[in-house]
Amino acid sequence: MEILGICGSLRKGSLNMVALRACEELVPQGMKIRITSIADLPLFNQDVFDAGIPEPCKRLRGEIAQADGVLIASPEYNFSVTAPLKNAIDWASRPPNQSWQDKPVALFSVTPGPLGGARVQYDLRRILGQLWAHVLPRPEVFIGSSATKFTDGKLTDETTRKFLADLLAGFKPWIERMRVRK
Repeated sequence: MEILGICGSLRKGSLNMVALRACEELVPQGMKIRITSIADLPLFNQDVFDAGIPEPCKRLRGEIAQADGVLIASPEYNFSVTAPLKNAIDWASRPPNQSWQDKPVALFSVTPGPLGGARVQYDLRRILGQLWAHVLPRPEVFIGSSATKFTDGKLTDETTRKFLADLLAGFKPWIERMRVRK
């Protein structure tokens, strides 16, 4: 089972990316995560799309379409979705062959604040649901107070690692369930 990992932060030291990389170690047997970058996507512009989809956007659309599921890790910016992540969603959402249709998606967020990115996840659920993606309803993983959970670029908090392992364990049957619906 191939899972595409997308990080909503472009920061070099992004804790969301650190946690996403930790997920590579925590996946259940039979699953593999491959992380892609959204850093090279131009800002979405319908005129550019109509003139010919840029290569980085074609790549992302194809990666999403080919994946069995998509795992998104994203911080919360100004109570909502980061601009790079929203841009990536927009590039993959346009017909023909919009990439989110019937795609199983799991979410988690890492933030320094105590809420752990709840608002970004609720916005992502709303946006992706409108695109007919199938977002895993639970478990919800909000990693707040992040400064206490990471050391030297590694996710060291065992409780948080268990939350992520549980998310991935729940994602596997969710993907299988969505396959049956097709």
